Amino acid sequence: MTIAQALLSFSVVAALLTVIPGLDTALVLRAAVSRGRGHAIAAALGIGAGCLAWGVAAAVGASALLVASETAYRVLTLAGAAYLVALGAQLLWTSFRRQGDDDRLPAVDSPDRGSLWVSWLTGLGTNILNPKIGVFYVATIPQFIPDGMSPLLMGILLAVVHNVIGMLWFAFVIAGAGFMVRTLGRSRFARVADRVTGIVLVGFGLRLALQHR
Repeated sequence: MTIAQALLSFSVVAALLTVIPGLDTALVLRAAVSRGRGHAIAAALGIGAGCLAWGVAAAVGASALLVASETAYRVLTLAGAAYLVALGAQLLWTSFRRQGDDDRLPAVDSPDRGSLWVSWLTGLGTNILNPKIGVFYVATIPQFIPDGMSPLLMGILLAVVHNVIGMLWFAFVIAGAGFMVRTLGRSRFARVADRVTGIVLVGFGLRLALQHR
């Protein structure tokens, strides 16, 4: 397998994983609708940073601990589950509390730098605390390393490819959200997005906590 063949094959797998509706898409969509394009981009960049961190960890073998140690995997799983449930519950609470008080919705692309950092950290935390991302990289990266190629270098390259595909998908999601906001109105769509995202986060967190490895 050549480097070009490895990158192309991995791109197909990564693209399929990216476009399947999940936490990352829900978070970016919610940020785009409720907070504006700037916050959606910040969340997407945080998600990308988390994926890149897992990719590098898998390339150097650090995240192999998740495969070898049941305790380490369980601890990270419970931490991630608690984070997701708390985040989802907060979104649900905010959406119902905000109903009928639409004037408090933040302006689109509000230049609140602190909030942008929060959006970035939310995306980062969602990926860092999801052990399935690490397991995905551990399971797939070794299959796409050509003979004679540095595992670290190839792992980083594959993670970057995954990030590029993810950013392209998120750009499509953000553009679509902008269209829906202009069509349906941002206040109503924002509440719906918050509730859907909250339910997805709580459900995924509970499933993560209750599942067996």
